[in-house]
Amino acid sequence: MTGNLPLDINIKEPQWDQGTFLGRAQHFFKVTDPRTVLLSSESLEDARVTVENYRAGIVKPGLTEDELWKAKYIYDSAFHPDTGEKMFVIGRMSAQVPMNMSITGSMLTFYRTVPAVVFWQWVNQSFNAVVNYTNRSGDAPLSNNQLAVGYASATTGAVVTALGLKSLAKSLPAIMSRFVPFAAVAAANCINIPFMRQRELKYGIPVTDESGNRLGESPNAAKQAIAQVVVSRIGMAVPAMAIPPVIMNALEKKAFMKRFPVLNAPVQVGLVGLCLVFATPLCCALFPQKSSMTVSSLEGHLQERIQQISPQTTTVYFNKGL
Repeated sequence: MTGNLPLDINIKEPQWDQGTFLGRAQHFFKVTDPRTVLLSSESLEDARVTVENYRAGIVKPGLTEDELWKAKYIYDSAFHPDTGEKMFVIGRMSAQVPMNMSITGSMLTFYRTVPAVVFWQWVNQSFNAVVNYTNRSGDAPLSNNQLAVGYASATTGAVVTALGLKSLAKSLPAIMSRFVPFAAVAAANCINIPFMRQRELKYGIPVTDESGNRLGESPNAAKQAIAQVVVSRIGMAVPAMAIPPVIMNALEKKAFMKRFPVLNAPVQVGLVGLCLVFATPLCCALFPQKSSMTVSSLEGHLQERIQQISPQTTTVYFNKGL
């Protein structure tokens, strides 16, 4: 039984055109809205029921189109697009701004000693590992052993990289030392994301035709997806880790900052947060969430399979993850 709302609204796709950067940006400003982190379990469950019922042709009486889209974006912010499972709260993209502003602000504030660098790089990469696992592409589970190896490799690589860069920066001007955390994070993202998504690189991620019919799994698609996510993550870090150091370097010379050095950390965290509010959705929007590649770019055996079961298909689609 249906209500008054028509059933032809395609909530499987974003509300805005994903073929343009502006459309993708509007979509990700909704998905990464940090306010959704504060929603109760009841609100999330209500959104899930509303979305899944609508997809099944059941419309809650009195439901409006605006309410449907609101429920869809609440659902997208908290539930994995491939598995449908509720994502761990700090791993959601909507938690990126509050979590990253605290961690990144601390990394930029406490960068002068080796113990501080090691601790905050470990905290940051542990958080990134949670985010990378939570936002992986595909629906195949990782074993505990794979998860442990990926986490250990990613965090160790990140900390070693940070210490190496800090050592190199000793002979550079003080302002350059402030950029060590950014350089370490950029390098670490190139390590962390592939390690935490190593299963995808080995076994592939699901690829579908334009109608969403699953055609198989492709490691080549996984390579493209992970490369795009690495670029986006580094892009997110650029404003938050490059702009505040320049501002703080100037502020620390001011009399009021010398008088109240305790303000250093909160001011830095605030600056990072301001940058992340815009950098997170805009960098997520660099590439479509539903990425694509030509069939000719897939593995030989998968090309043959697609030729047999769907000969008219020339392009496949996949969730790149975030």
